[in-house]
Amino acid sequence: TKMELSNFTMQVLKNFATVNSNVVIKPGNTIMTMAEAKNVLGQATVSETFAQKFGIYDLQEFLNVLGLVDSPRVRFEPEHLLIGDSTGRAQIKYFFSDTEMLTSPTKPIKMPEPDVTFSLDLGTLNNLKRAAGALGHSQMSIRFINGLINLAIIDPDNSTSNTYSIDVDGETTLSDCNFIIDISNLKLIASDYKVEISTKLISQFTSLDADMDLKYWIACEKTSDFKL
Repeated sequence: TKMELSNFTMQVLKNFATVNSNVVIKPGNTIMTMAEAKNVLGQATVSETFAQKFGIYDLQEFLNVLGLVDSPRVRFEPEHLLIGDSTGRAQIKYFFSDTEMLTSPTKPIKMPEPDVTFSLDLGTLNNLKRAAGALGHSQMSIRFINGLINLAIIDPDNSTSNTYSIDVDGETTLSDCNFIIDISNLKLIASDYKVEISTKLISQFTSLDADMDLKYWIACEKTSDFKL
């Protein structure tokens, strides 16, 4: 089968390369990835339907190869991809990797009933990441204060360190909570997200963009605490 990869699929592959350097793509139209530490999992539904299972060992290298031709068109052979350009003159042969050697999720996470839900728009997400960079802190604290969800960039080891915080609309069933997420795990495609967090210390980020069928599951740190 020959196909041109859509802009969204390319965006997904570029983003997933930041989560894990390799990827296993299974038959169908869903692409999933999982970090080596198994604390971040991403899933996207794309417009292409893949006919076979294949593995790519170095996803960034693969993207660089796709970048060698304009509007790359790919054709699947049993053991490799043929990548061509729109003129049909240039051609690249790219071999698959043994999928048994690669880290890949077997199935999506079944999200438990969420205990905290809030909206996270792209501007707020970018501000949080910028604040983490400026303050040199690596963690985000999620708390419920005065009827709002409060997101704060903190240094958990220093209670007198500078913090940045912002209130967002949300709700919780808990009487008190302080969920901690590592900023380095927020490897998200630029979008607005609905965020749900469970006391099982798992969070789900679902893109609110109608053109993106995209979800991430990110583990909360063990230092999180809450009261029912």
